[in-house]
Amino acid sequence: MTEMPVQILAPEEAWELLGSGELGRIALSVNDTPDIFPVNYYAADGKITLRTGEGTKLAEVVVNNRVAFESDAHTDTGGWSVVAKGSARILSALSEIEAADRLPLRPWIATVKYNYVEIAVEEITARRFEFGPEPERYPV
Repeated sequence: MTEMPVQILAPEEAWELLGSGELGRIALSVNDTPDIFPVNYYAADGKITLRTGEGTKLAEVVVNNRVAFESDAHTDTGGWSVVAKGSARILSALSEIEAADRLPLRPWIATVKYNYVEIAVEEITARRFEFGPEPERYPV
């Protein structure tokens, strides 16, 4: 077991890890009721872009654009987690939508997802974990 099973990472490494992932979760809250949704995404240049269909996510972004986003991954020996916070907006300008259409971002399931949501990240944190056995509670 390592001396430091949890490492706090620099923002640059957080962006690198976030850019390597494809599946994350967006957390939204309206009327003191939090929601969290799995989404596929693309992250670069201080922004996270996702596609969605009509429904709850879009409605909640319009009501409260303050969001959190999380992505993670793991192997048998360790993992990482990145949490980003910022403001989300639905892309509406044709030039923005055309640019988003060129991103490597495709729906994973056979549903219509014509809406792009962009999160402008204001805060990003990341941790790397090394898995191992729980330490002795009462060492001798």
